[in-house]
Amino acid sequence: MFPLIKHLPVDPKIPFMRWARAAFIASAVAILVSLAGVFTLGLNLGIDFKGGTLIEIRTQGPADIGALRKTIGELKLGSFELQEFGDPRDVLIRVENRGGEEAQQEVVRKIRAALGDSVEYRRVEVVGPKVSGELARDGIIAVLMALAGVMIYIWFRFEWQFAIGAVASLVHDVIITIGIFAFTRLEFNLSIIAALLTIVGYSLNDTVVTYDRVRENMRRFKKTPLAAVIDMSINQMLSRTILTSVSTLVALIALYVLGGEVLRGFTFTMIWGVIIGTYSSVFIAAPILIWLNAKLLDTDEERDKVAVKS
Repeated sequence: MFPLIKHLPVDPKIPFMRWARAAFIASAVAILVSLAGVFTLGLNLGIDFKGGTLIEIRTQGPADIGALRKTIGELKLGSFELQEFGDPRDVLIRVENRGGEEAQQEVVRKIRAALGDSVEYRRVEVVGPKVSGELARDGIIAVLMALAGVMIYIWFRFEWQFAIGAVASLVHDVIITIGIFAFTRLEFNLSIIAALLTIVGYSLNDTVVTYDRVRENMRRFKKTPLAAVIDMSINQMLSRTILTSVSTLVALIALYVLGGEVLRGFTFTMIWGVIIGTYSSVFIAAPILIWLNAKLLDTDEERDKVAVKS
C-alpha cells in the first residue's frame, strides 16, 4: 500500500467532466442491457426466494458426483442440482420446492436415508414457498427504503439537485449489479440483497465526500464554471478515493478467495460494487449537478439577502 501512496499524483488535473457525456451514454446503455437481461433471462433465484431444500455434505474422499446424482435421482424428488465447491469433498445438493414445509422435510429425510452415515451433513436449509415469497417482498422493500432514505438525507444536507444526483448514481449501481447476476447466472439470494444494501452505503459515502468538496469549492470559487469546480473537487479527493477503494478491494478479494462458497456471492457483489460505486460517484452523481445547474442556497450572498429582507 505504501508504494502506491508514493506514486499517487500530488496535484492531478484530470478533466473528468470532459468524458462525462460519453460515460453517461455508456451507463445508460448498460442499464438498458441490464433491465433487458433481468426481464428476458430472469435471475437465478436461490432457495431464499423460490423455496426448496439445500443440503451441504462432505464425503470421506473426493466426491463422486455421478454416483451421488444417480443415488438422489432414484429418490424421485423432482428437479435437483449438485454443485462441487471449495474442497473436492464438498458438495451442495439443491432440491426444488416440493409444495410445503412437511414435504421439504421429507426430502431431507429421504436424502439422509439414501446417503446414510457415509457423508458429513454440514448444512441443511429448508425454505417453504410462503416464507420465500415474504423474503422476496421484504428484500425489495429494504432496497427501496434505503434509496428513499438516501434521498431524504442528501436533500436535507445539500440541495435537491445533489439528492437527485446521489439517488441516480445508487439506482445505476443497483440495476447494473442485478444485471450482472442475470447474465452470469450466479445465484441471487438474501446475502446478495445484503450486499446491495452495503453497496448503497459505500457508494453513498463516496458521493457525499465528493459533494462536500464540491460545495466547499462552490463557495470559494463563485465565478468559476461548475464543471471546472467539479473537476477540481474530484481531483482533490482522488488520492483518498483510490486508497479507500484499493484497501477495500484487498480485503474483499481475500474473502472471495479464502471465504468459501457461502461468502463467494456476497464478496463478488461487493467487489463489483466498490468498482461501480467509485465510477458512479465521478461520472453519474457529479455530472448531474451540471445538467441540473446546481446552486447553493446557503452562500453568504443568499444569507445577506435574507438578512436585508428581514
